[in-house]
Amino acid sequence: MKIYAETERLILREILPTDVDAMFELDSDPDVHRYLGNNPVDDKDQIYRAIEFIRNQYVKFGIGRWAIVDKQTNQFIGWSGLKYVTDETNGHTNYYDLGYRLIKRYWGNGIATEAALASIEYGFKILGLNEIYAIADQENDGSNRILRKVGFTFIEAFELDGIRLNWYRIQKQL
Repeated sequence: MKIYAETERLILREILPTDVDAMFELDSDPDVHRYLGNNPVDDKDQIYRAIEFIRNQYVKFGIGRWAIVDKQTNQFIGWSGLKYVTDETNGHTNYYDLGYRLIKRYWGNGIATEAALASIEYGFKILGLNEIYAIADQENDGSNRILRKVGFTFIEAFELDGIRLNWYRIQKQL
């Protein structure tokens, strides 16, 4: 198991096939998917495929979403990290996207912010990136607030699949 980053409270490690139950809890919750297209998963096969996709990203691009693990309990509490996006989004291809998702009982504790900051630092210091992008549903006040708090700048609003989204960027400070 590879650990990519650690913070005061968190371990950010590769997502493993053994994370299937916790990821199912995360992605089967309609509240978690409220701003993600309202399409929660309904069986663990979908989670196994998601884990396989993420693990293939590690091999293909050297990066992918990471499990967020609570240091005190050793529990999977969500995921965060960078993903290399090759599909076109808002006129952009081949870019690094910051994302995060937490099991609902962990919301409101600064975990997404802490994990996002560690992911950004990894992107700039380890991967040598010059910029990272992020997307948030315009109605997701929490996610928009987190992105601004960790240093992202709002670039523009755009629409994807009928959903109004905000496009953000953070650039490496020289």
